[in-house]
Amino acid sequence: MQLELLDLIFLSDRRKQLLLFLKDGPKNMDEIRETLDVTSTAILPQIKKLKEKFLVVQEDKIYKLSLIGEVLVKKMKPLVSITDVFEENFEYWAERDLQGIPLSFKKRLGELGKSKLIQPDLDRMFELNPEIAEDLSKSSYILECIAYFDPPLISICQELAKDGVELSFLMSESVFQLYSKDYLEDLKNMLALKNVKFFVYSGELRIANLTVTDRFFMISLFPKDQKHFDRESLINYEPSAIKFGNEVFDELLKNSTQITQKSNE
Repeated sequence: MQLELLDLIFLSDRRKQLLLFLKDGPKNMDEIRETLDVTSTAILPQIKKLKEKFLVVQEDKIYKLSLIGEVLVKKMKPLVSITDVFEENFEYWAERDLQGIPLSFKKRLGELGKSKLIQPDLDRMFELNPEIAEDLSKSSYILECIAYFDPPLISICQELAKDGVELSFLMSESVFQLYSKDYLEDLKNMLALKNVKFFVYSGELRIANLTVTDRFFMISLFPKDQKHFDRESLINYEPSAIKFGNEVFDELLKNSTQITQKSNE
């Protein structure tokens, strides 16, 4: 019976979409057809199956979730959300090390929605992706977390900070040491800006790159095998993903130390 119910819910996209749609309240057939982009002929057999299992009830020409349906759909929505996230870029998620994402946020990955995979041009492997560069240039603030040295990314963030963009840089210890050694003058100039904050992560930073602005969220994770890092990233422009990114960054800051001009002397 349990497997039959799961099959009923998840083996049909139309049934799944209908249940999630009815979560917002009772709907008539016109609303169902318009929102789900289906014909009456296509959706009525699916409604019939849901009614037979007492997940949906019909009152006159109105359809709504039964009490059992309400309970199931409440639990179903997070599962559907996380499934959508993984299915969209399944190979990427399957091959990545997720250990760097704080535990409480792993449970919330469904909030990311559908993200776009950014793959670097092999001929320009170490250049900043033009799409990302343009998005950064239009942002009013940037939260940048980085565990590998990326001069093009650091350079554009420096230029934007000089133009007044609010910038918070969170680096792994190794990246900060390299930056402060080889780009000491740049670091001093950055620390002198009131709109710039520098933090060094305590311990091993296992998120390769996390970028959050008022326009987008982007994350790059290390591969599980650690043999090569292809610099592939997922980018998302949805408000829920941006909110998720802001909160992950704040969580990482709890295990970080701020660097000031005085502390760097």
